[in-house]
Amino acid sequence: MVEGESFLEEARDLTTKCLEEYIMMTKNSKEHQNDDINLSRLLVSHALEVPLHWRTPRLESRWFIDMYERRQDMNPSLLELAKLDFNIVQSTHQEDLKHASRWWRKTGLGKFEFARDRLMENLLFTVGFAFEPQFSSYRRLGTKVNAFITLIDDIYDVYGTLDELELFTDAVERWDTSAMDQLPDYMRMCFLAFHNFVNDTALDFLKEHDIHYIKYLKKAWADLCKSYLVEAKWYYSGYTPTFQEYIDNAWISMSVPVILVNVYVFAENPTTKEALTCLEEYPSIIRHSGILFRLLDDLGTSSDEIKRGDVPKSIQCYMHEAGVSEEKARQHIKLLIRETWKKINEDRVTDSPFSKTFTEIATNIVRMAQSMYLYGDGYAIQDRETKELVMSLLVDPIPLKSYP
Repeated sequence: MVEGESFLEEARDLTTKCLEEYIMMTKNSKEHQNDDINLSRLLVSHALEVPLHWRTPRLESRWFIDMYERRQDMNPSLLELAKLDFNIVQSTHQEDLKHASRWWRKTGLGKFEFARDRLMENLLFTVGFAFEPQFSSYRRLGTKVNAFITLIDDIYDVYGTLDELELFTDAVERWDTSAMDQLPDYMRMCFLAFHNFVNDTALDFLKEHDIHYIKYLKKAWADLCKSYLVEAKWYYSGYTPTFQEYIDNAWISMSVPVILVNVYVFAENPTTKEALTCLEEYPSIIRHSGILFRLLDDLGTSSDEIKRGDVPKSIQCYMHEAGVSEEKARQHIKLLIRETWKKINEDRVTDSPFSKTFTEIATNIVRMAQSMYLYGDGYAIQDRETKELVMSLLVDPIPLKSYP
């Protein structure tokens, strides 16, 4: 739904109520204890947990294949075709992983103990954004982008002093390797690797698409670093921003603009001057995607991050500003998530200089955030549901078997 569709609001509330009643009825009645009812209850619970429109298509496909196999009326040929298709596409993702792994080892950036080494999760995100085989080149680039985002984020969040962070931000804004002379040793290696990566990316774009793209990439990365610096200054000064101050900065610090600026050349064919101009100003689809990603991240991670000494997140900012409990703040954030989804839905159908592919990837970024942070911090903590996602999507093919 989009804003103002009260009829659909009522339909959602009514169907939610009916489905919740169905769950309670079948759970408490001995008459409803058979395989078909149990499967039906699983499907209903799955829908109540997160709407289908909010779920990541690739993850949902994997889950539904397992559910379909349990149906008594399932079509064996259809099931086998679905499994074969999934496994063939998965083999493409495994080749992407090999490529990214070789690149990551070659950079030597994994040696920094203060930074999270999350290559598998970084690729998993890109599979969620665009899993189709034809987007292999994007997934390989996107995994590298995600790796640098994580490294730079950890420099600002957990390791660099404020003076060092200001020097690093200035170096990125100037885009000048001579600025490295003022940086500490660990930052020099990070900055040079990052600088070379972005320039190489721009060169590849120029060769393959005949697009002079460096200024868009530099702006997106500089904006990201500046947003990180704002958060660092809040932390060092002990300042709690207003909720709006936090959101105005956080949709950029969530890295969605950087991700989508890098996606652009792979999603847009042909490229238009109008789209490039719009991209530079960050259109609403990017802003709303960034806001939703941040709110979903905060719901899953803010408690752990505050314990680690991070800056206040949206929940804490709202608690401080409105004088409410954490539970009420969380309910407010959930309401904002629903309302921002309406804006995303409107962005998807509004006339735009961007292709359907671009807007779909922008939407899938939010869906992937929903999946990664549904049960907590699925990115920073690797031994939870994320491990199962990695194994089922990237490592283990779906077993094939004969059916009677």
